[in-house]
Amino acid sequence: MNEILSRYCPRIEFESYEDFYANYVCNVPENFNFAYDVVDEWAGIQPEKKALIWTNDEEEMKSYTFRDMKRFSCKAANVLLGLGIKKGDVVMLILKQRPEVWILMTALEKIGAVCIPGTYQLTQKDIVYRCNIAEVKMLIAVDDPELLKNIEAAVPECKYLICRAAVGSAVPRSFIDMKKEIEKADDAFERPRGEGETKIREPMLIYFSSGTTGMPKMVYHNHCLPLGHIVTAKYWQCVGDNKVHMTQTDSGWAKFAWGKIYGQWICGAAIGAYDTEKFTPQGILSALQRLRPATFCAPATIFRFLIKEDLKSYDFSFIEHTSVAGEPLSPEVYHRIKEMTGLEIREGFGQSETSVMAAAFKWLPVKPGSMGRPAPLFGLSLLDENGQACDDGLVGNISITAAGNNIYSPEGASVTPGLFTGYWKDEDITKNCWYDGVYRTGDMAWRDGDGYYWFVGRNDDVIKCSGYRIGPFEVESALMEHPSVLECAVTAVPDPMRGQVVKATIVLARGFSPSEELTKELQNHVKRVTAPYKYPRIVEYVKELPKTVSGKIQRSVIRKNDEGLNLTRC
Repeated sequence: MNEILSRYCPRIEFESYEDFYANYVCNVPENFNFAYDVVDEWAGIQPEKKALIWTNDEEEMKSYTFRDMKRFSCKAANVLLGLGIKKGDVVMLILKQRPEVWILMTALEKIGAVCIPGTYQLTQKDIVYRCNIAEVKMLIAVDDPELLKNIEAAVPECKYLICRAAVGSAVPRSFIDMKKEIEKADDAFERPRGEGETKIREPMLIYFSSGTTGMPKMVYHNHCLPLGHIVTAKYWQCVGDNKVHMTQTDSGWAKFAWGKIYGQWICGAAIGAYDTEKFTPQGILSALQRLRPATFCAPATIFRFLIKEDLKSYDFSFIEHTSVAGEPLSPEVYHRIKEMTGLEIREGFGQSETSVMAAAFKWLPVKPGSMGRPAPLFGLSLLDENGQACDDGLVGNISITAAGNNIYSPEGASVTPGLFTGYWKDEDITKNCWYDGVYRTGDMAWRDGDGYYWFVGRNDDVIKCSGYRIGPFEVESALMEHPSVLECAVTAVPDPMRGQVVKATIVLARGFSPSEELTKELQNHVKRVTAPYKYPRIVEYVKELPKTVSGKIQRSVIRKNDEGLNLTRC
């Protein structure tokens, strides 16, 4: 019996998906704090239990126990307090996958400070915007020269910043050397009581969303978030106690919370971390052989690249369970991975605002291309434009109907495990998607007769051509079946006759070159695989697609780049 997990889930094992959906319960203590109640508790119960196994591009290996994590996070908490960081203050971490990410996130939770993870790709403008709107008091970054240069340039404009620090072997004099400060700090740190103690409804974590329009929004999570990720880790990713789980993502993205800390440590798994400077298929395949995870999760982009490699020459026998999230996985990629490795990829769906909302949970047969069936606790529904439930087969807005109404302040915040509280400091935007007790995600899907959900696209990604509604994913899936296509993104282009037409932006596989003949072949292929009206009338070949750091394709960037261009239609 897992001593930590059983404290929050009175029942852990279930006989079927129906049993799980109807009877899963998560207890939410009023003063739950992940750092004390999970990390430090494991350190007390099993101090030598593995918490983190780390590797990098140079094939270095490091291992940390929960006793290490408790000790280093206590040291880091003392450093932060000494630098003037207190409960409620906001600290930004831009640390890639350095071990200090786990140490500092845990330390911030111990003192009740709010963590904002950030990607190392942030520009000077991005840093200024985030620091000012979130009132960031401290910024801690990896010693990447370009990133540190951007931070230095941003500092004079950051109104609330009191100090900046860096982690690595090349820390400039103008930055505090966080690693050195942690090493020499006291490792005794008592859990605050009374006013200093954190409560479940208080802020813990803020993610800046990668929104399709406007400036990024601040997705605000309270201390209940880690408990929501029990479902993510235990029942979708199927992590095991004392087994290694690897999710490949940068620490600046919400997928890190999904797969590299909360649910995994509650379930007693060790985190496998590959700290890469730049993704390559060969790099991650090599890291997998070193870390040998029992469970593996990656964005669809990684799997799309892996199927172009000679996977049969690698050993995957140590992987017991594989999952994907971030973007839908096309059936073609699913089948190719299974054929080449024997691994069956189970899709999951969610947002920065939530834990896993729907998935091909372990009891369910996989339907390639489907996100699976709803997770418990959320009351997932598909709603039409009038807020009415959609029948099977009709496209609707994926919505959470079990949310509380009082969501705009910590005192009234929802404590549904895994569900965000709102968009911090922006009540109007929150009310636009969350009202009458319902959170409308803005993602569109339809449901089949077996209760499986099928992703269509963001509500602003759906293409409306001559009265038809076309989901980008179904066209992308068709294109991915063609051997010439390595990656693709389907978007809408305005058209005076049809309203919108379908455009495909394509990265070709090795050995293929752009040509009019290939364009015609791809268009005819889509006509055969899907309905004729769905074929891309515009095809553009590019060397790479614009993506977030987590590998999610940014269709909004493609649409913006297309504005004003005279694109040839076929």
